Amino acid sequence: MNIEFARSTMITQQIRPWEVLDDEVLELLYAVRREAFVPPAYRNLAFMDTEIPLPCGQNMLAPKLEARILQESLLQKHEKVLEIGSGSGYMAALLAHLGSHVTTIEIEPELCSMAQGNLDAYGISNVEVVLGNGARGWQAEAPYDVIVISGSLPVLPDSFRQQLRPGGRLLAIVGDLPVMRMQRITRLTDGGVADGDFRIETLFETVAAPLRETQAPSPFIF
Repeated sequence: MNIEFARSTMITQQIRPWEVLDDEVLELLYAVRREAFVPPAYRNLAFMDTEIPLPCGQNMLAPKLEARILQESLLQKHEKVLEIGSGSGYMAALLAHLGSHVTTIEIEPELCSMAQGNLDAYGISNVEVVLGNGARGWQAEAPYDVIVISGSLPVLPDSFRQQLRPGGRLLAIVGDLPVMRMQRITRLTDGGVADGDFRIETLFETVAAPLRETQAPSPFIF
């Protein structure tokens, strides 16, 4: 397989048509080798429009979804990031190139070790991989400028919003099958920030596996 041709085809035929047009994001997808974060048994799938199996029954997100999340985060070089769900470490590697520091939380010890090993091998030093349950965020190092949840949630716990810095953005896939929506939630700064001062944007519909130990939706409908 011609790897560079496959990478270019992925970007031009999968990612650009999904409205990922930011030049910095597109250049980063060329620069950070996705195949270096894919398990060896699935390297031939690294550039295909599909999720890739990881240990512990988890998956890497499809390339176009990773790229769209990265673009919609609006991440700046000085900003601090929290990622929930380290997986293979690939999304953390992308975030690390655009931001100042990334804390990525992984509940599975095997995946935690995998992500750390991949990031170390790639020479990325501004990512901290933490073993823990991030289903309600990670208060220890809050507040964050950007929070990226690399998995879906049936409902979004309010704790995530409260861990955002004023002006910060949260990217989360919220809902249950068959309807899930990618949301960007921004903590507003105009006129002072109080609880509830957030802007919620629905960006697109998609599907992703749920995080483990997530908050269940209320059985009561009002």
